Amino acid sequence: MLCQKQQQQFRCIALNASALLLYSHKNKPLPVEHSVLGGFSNDYSLAQQQRRNLYTSKFRMAPTSEENKSKPIGLVAIDETRRFMTDCFLKSKTSPENSKAMADLLAEADYRGHFSHGMNRLEMYINDLHKNSTDGMCQPEILNETPATAWVDGKNGLGAVVGNFCMDIAIKKAKQVGVGVVAAKRSNHYGIAGWYTMRAMKEGLIGLSGTNTSPLMTPSRSLEPALGTNPISFAAPANNGDSFVLDMATTAVAVGKIEIQRRKGEKIPLGWAYDEQGNMTTDANLAFTSGCLAPLGGNELTSGYKGYGLGAMVEILCGILSGSLYSNKVRKWTHVGSDAEADLGQFFIAIDPNCFAPGFTDRQTDMNNILRNLKPVDPSKPVLVAGDPEREHMEKVDKEGGVRYTPNQIKTCEELAKRLNIPPLKFNS
Repeated sequence: MLCQKQQQQFRCIALNASALLLYSHKNKPLPVEHSVLGGFSNDYSLAQQQRRNLYTSKFRMAPTSEENKSKPIGLVAIDETRRFMTDCFLKSKTSPENSKAMADLLAEADYRGHFSHGMNRLEMYINDLHKNSTDGMCQPEILNETPATAWVDGKNGLGAVVGNFCMDIAIKKAKQVGVGVVAAKRSNHYGIAGWYTMRAMKEGLIGLSGTNTSPLMTPSRSLEPALGTNPISFAAPANNGDSFVLDMATTAVAVGKIEIQRRKGEKIPLGWAYDEQGNMTTDANLAFTSGCLAPLGGNELTSGYKGYGLGAMVEILCGILSGSLYSNKVRKWTHVGSDAEADLGQFFIAIDPNCFAPGFTDRQTDMNNILRNLKPVDPSKPVLVAGDPEREHMEKVDKEGGVRYTPNQIKTCEELAKRLNIPPLKFNS
């Protein structure tokens, strides 16, 4: 049951809905650095994953359910998605090699079901490139190196370019000495963190990676944000193509989930975000404009200080260790792009399990099976292992022959095609 104060808040929200919508349009949009809680979340189910929709990269309210029913959703082959995004980057001051790296990253996000980090983010990257706040032509540089470590200057390059460069160094070192640790400064938004950890995993290694972002997390007892969503990913190989791939934000929820609820015109669960007075809110518009996400765990009573601590740990490994910007020194990032260099920090770690007890993948496979075969509360919702939701989505895409994009996303792509004078997306159906 709702307490009297919460009921009063909901009535006030309902009475002032128009005012809140006007407020959200007049105020600066919420920065959107990392808007996916990847891997595995507590409320996740395969059925929910199959029903997820793709949303536009612009801050527009979603069409009503009746409007959505009357508009077909476009099915686009993954190769075509990759082609379109490659063309966009090529027309945006980006080298062919770097264009391919970015398109591969974003296409993989859509393929895996992390829609907020795929085509949805394309326009933001393009705007940054045209504003010259990101360099699409450069390659990173190693500043200092030991047999097991490297410090890298991303030179304000595109996130995937910096990330691939750094993880490849970590992989090489891990194969030589058992572990590779790389910290990078002057990077940019690098997409799904799992892209880099899986890069190590495909080489038979354990991969870890994280990045700092624009300040969105409100630390426990604070009235203002000071840390980013600061995602972290961990990937470990198992037998026969199985694996454990965790990709998660250190906030209670990713920005994208609030953005989606706002577009749908629905409330958010209590515990996701605060209003500007430090009170938990269920109003998606208010959460969106305040930009104050709760740390993983929610408020202090429900152990939010643990998520706050995890977010700070990622900040140390990324911003403090690399010498990049950190905490509230990081610039805001919105869909119109940024006029300032991001100077994000990122870390990449690769570990060779063969340097430790023999039979790592056998034991990892066994643990995965133990977890998946636990008796579920609801038989229709089996216990999952991190990475299972993504595998299910990829199977769905393969079966259907492509990724389905909503009319709003398709419209954004049409606008980009005209703006950049490139061939538009081609649909399977």
